[in-house]
Amino acid sequence: MTDTRGAGPDFIEALARGLDVLRSFRSGSPALTLSELAAGTGLARPTVRRILITLEQLGYVRADGRGYALTPRVLDLGMAYVHSLTMWEVARPHMERLVAQTNESTSMAQLDGSDIVYVARVAVPKIVTLGVSIGTRFPAPPTSMGKVLLAALPPAAVAGVLAEPSRSGITPRWQPSAAELETALREVRAKGWALADQDLAPGIRSVATGVRDGEGRVVAAVNVTVHAAETTVETLVEEHLPKLLRTAADISHDWSLTAKIPAVTV
Repeated sequence: MTDTRGAGPDFIEALARGLDVLRSFRSGSPALTLSELAAGTGLARPTVRRILITLEQLGYVRADGRGYALTPRVLDLGMAYVHSLTMWEVARPHMERLVAQTNESTSMAQLDGSDIVYVARVAVPKIVTLGVSIGTRFPAPPTSMGKVLLAALPPAAVAGVLAEPSRSGITPRWQPSAAELETALREVRAKGWALADQDLAPGIRSVATGVRDGEGRVVAAVNVTVHAAETTVETLVEEHLPKLLRTAADISHDWSLTAKIPAVTV
């Protein structure tokens, strides 16, 4: 695994190993054998076996023939993060309205290392080259939302964030040099929005802007995604972008109000 291991007496190595096993399951590998999981995590087979038995008893994995597969209960782990922020509840009506106005899909993402991770999405049926759902991750630089989120970082921090290897499994079309990315992020900071024209994969074109909290900090990015064969850059920027900017402003407003609601402990 590529994650940097913690250190110190309070770091629980067994928990970290269990998470390594859960992260080994990918969309192209719905079921994995004990040997495959041991090879993928770098852990000994007896260790992986004990972890799988524990996860199976907790309901997070199930035996699948000669291997193991995740169960829907794993979704609880990821959705707990989204629901704890009430981000989906805040963003959903605005994103649904944007989809009704544009007839295009919209998504929201946050930065996780050098990747973006989708935390909300309202989709319309389209033929796209990459499947997207909540929890999907892509390398940040070639995506419009990734550019927005990277541009929101202090410039000196960008290199450190991108030093962490992507865990998306995607090889993007656009792999910029440090100078190229710096120029692109400088432009995003100046404009307040970002365009990705088939930088991630052929046929995918999107525009994104930031969602801000009450302090003005970018806490997420929201986009409109179109198919390049159907929608030109001009249409995306001239027609869809103004609607997206209004949507992001509305989400930011509601998000800041939500954050001001006092917590009540019963």
